[in-house]
Amino acid sequence: MFGITVRGHVMIAHSFRGEVFGPAQRLHGATYVVDATFRRAELDADNIVVDIGLATGELGDVLAALNYRNLDDEPEFAGVNTSTEFLAKVIADRLADRVRAGALGKNARGLSGITVTLHESHIAWASYECTL
Repeated sequence: MFGITVRGHVMIAHSFRGEVFGPAQRLHGATYVVDATFRRAELDADNIVVDIGLATGELGDVLAALNYRNLDDEPEFAGVNTSTEFLAKVIADRLADRVRAGALGKNARGLSGITVTLHESHIAWASYECTL
């Protein structure tokens, strides 16, 4: 399996419901380093997984929709604990939708999956993997 990874970052604010979250129940900020890995079994006709420039641009666009937002105020996240794991899935699903819509070019149809990893810090991160 081949893969390429592109990186971005996003800064959000949010709070959680539930005692399991301790002090994170209060409003707080998070800055995530975000890695998106695109995978395929065989390289395309140009011997690449996907155009890195297009992948970087699409990740940037997906993250821009979340950047500098208080997720507690966003209607699509109403009543949802926007955990690192949950946000990894949101970003992966949005990237997958863009792949399916052709935003990464016709050769991206050969992609088999995307893994998005959100790094909360240098010692903790979470990821979500989706199949295309």
